[in-house]
Amino acid sequence: MTMLKEDKLAAATHMNAVQLKVGDMKVMSEYYQKALGLTVLDETADSTRLGRGAQELVNLQNAPGLQLPARSEAGLFHTALLFNSQADLAATVLSAAQFDQSKFVGSSDHLVSEAFYFTDPEGNGIELYFDRPRETWTWNNGEVRMDTIYLDPNNYLNTHLSEQAVASLQSASADIGHVHLQVGDVATARRFYVDTLGFDETTALGNQALFVSAGGYHHHMAMNVWNSRGAGPRKDTLGLGEVLINVPTADEVGKLAQRLSFAGVTHHHTGAELRFNDPWNNQLRVAVA
Repeated sequence: MTMLKEDKLAAATHMNAVQLKVGDMKVMSEYYQKALGLTVLDETADSTRLGRGAQELVNLQNAPGLQLPARSEAGLFHTALLFNSQADLAATVLSAAQFDQSKFVGSSDHLVSEAFYFTDPEGNGIELYFDRPRETWTWNNGEVRMDTIYLDPNNYLNTHLSEQAVASLQSASADIGHVHLQVGDVATARRFYVDTLGFDETTALGNQALFVSAGGYHHHMAMNVWNSRGAGPRKDTLGLGEVLINVPTADEVGKLAQRLSFAGVTHHHTGAELRFNDPWNNQLRVAVA
C-alpha cells in the first residue's frame, strides 16, 4: 500500500536526546563525561543531562531500584552519536578506548558511514560514527545500500586523529544520528514504525533487521531481533527510558496523533508533543524541535 504524503513524517524529522534509566548515577555520568567528552548541561538529584555545546545528547535518570534487563529483552541496542568530521570521531573513539570502564565491541565501514561501537558500564550500546557525503550513497528502488565491512580502528586513528581534535574534544559538536532498538519481530516493527508512524523504510535484512528514516537519510531508527527474537513487552528496567523524535511543526505532531488514533495506539497529546509506546513498551516522545 502506497502511503500518502500527509501520512509520512516530515523530511526535517530528526532524533534528539536519549533518556537512560541508570542504577549508579556517579559512575554513568563520569563515563559519559570522561569517555565520550560530554559536558553536564543540567543536574538535579534525580537526573543529569549531558551533551556537546548546547546540544543535549543523553539524559540520565536516577533509578537505583531497577534491575538490568536481560540481553534477550526488547529495548535499546545502541544510541548513535554522529560527528561532523573524521577527526572529531577519531578523538572521541580514542577517549572512549582509553577509559577503563568502556568496552570496545567493534568497528565497521557501512558504506554510508564509518562506525565504532562501545558499551557503557551498565550495558547500554553506543555507536560513534561519521557519515560519508550523501552524494556517495547508493540507492536502488528506494533502498540505500549498506554493508558491514571491517574497519581497522588503529589505522583509522593513525589516519584521522589530530592534536587539535583531541584538545577540542568537549567543544566539538555532535548529534544523535539514530537510535537502534531491540524488538521481538520485524513485521510488527514495520507495521508500527513505517505504516503507522510514517517513517520510510530504507533497507531491511530479511526478518532480522529494519532501517527507517525521514527525508532520505540512511536511517534515523533501526530495529533488530538479533538478541531478542520473540521478545514481548518490556518490564520496567534499567536502560532505555525514552526516545525523543523532533518534528518541525505542531501540525506534524497533530497529524501523527491522528494516525495513532486511527491505528488504536494509546497516546498522550499535549499539542506541542506526543507520548506513546511501541509494541514492546519502548517509550517514544515526538515534539516540535
